[in-house]
Amino acid sequence: MKQVYSVPKSLQPRSTHYCPGCTHGIVHKLVAEAIDDLEIRDRAIGVAPVGCAVFAYDYFDCDFQQAAHGRAPAVATGIKRAVPDSVVFTYQGDGDLASIGAAEIVHAAMRGERITVIFVNNAIYGMTGGQMAPTTLVGQKATTAPFGRQKEHCGSPLRISEMLATIPGAAYIARVALSSPGNVAKAKTAIRKAFETQLAGEGFALVECLSTCPTNWGMAPYEAMQWLEENMIPYYPLGEFRTPEGGAE
Repeated sequence: MKQVYSVPKSLQPRSTHYCPGCTHGIVHKLVAEAIDDLEIRDRAIGVAPVGCAVFAYDYFDCDFQQAAHGRAPAVATGIKRAVPDSVVFTYQGDGDLASIGAAEIVHAAMRGERITVIFVNNAIYGMTGGQMAPTTLVGQKATTAPFGRQKEHCGSPLRISEMLATIPGAAYIARVALSSPGNVAKAKTAIRKAFETQLAGEGFALVECLSTCPTNWGMAPYEAMQWLEENMIPYYPLGEFRTPEGGAE
């Protein structure tokens, strides 16, 4: 019988700790497939965040470094400059990247660091219990916003991709979603492009992946996918916001 699917070589063959319906597993698979397809596993070095993906180093079969909360871009900068032939990527959630790590990500882009950033945006703090994040939508409930985020009090959700696309040092910025097979296929293409941007030495690359958190959203997995489509994508539109060829879109 012909084998038509297998676990990517850059993933460890083990179960993850993620909640049922969480799409971190999909992102892991897409990153690992890109590493395999580009044949860079022996050069790849990942940087794990603080948050739901804190144990990413247990799931990828490549070198990994743990970073303090929000500091993954700074750690990745040090690794890439010390080992310039390596292919360095960070894997970060919205609490890690868009809150405590906001300055780190902005200045890594400003410097045009040749790293690849995988940014998983599920619009809430996952690991710590469902608090409001910088990306939580207006009206969306969280443990620290039981009546929903109020724009007058908390401001508007932060659109990271649009912000970073204005920075000259950013070479490739894209936003994708993980809510359907078609969107997952597009996400795979974007993640591969982000690694290819680094391999070509063209500068900073980031792919924002709209993800679900059924546990903290209080929804069944299929309901969470529908909520993402109906609520997150209208506020966080999908697409490429900056490319090496065309600059900012």
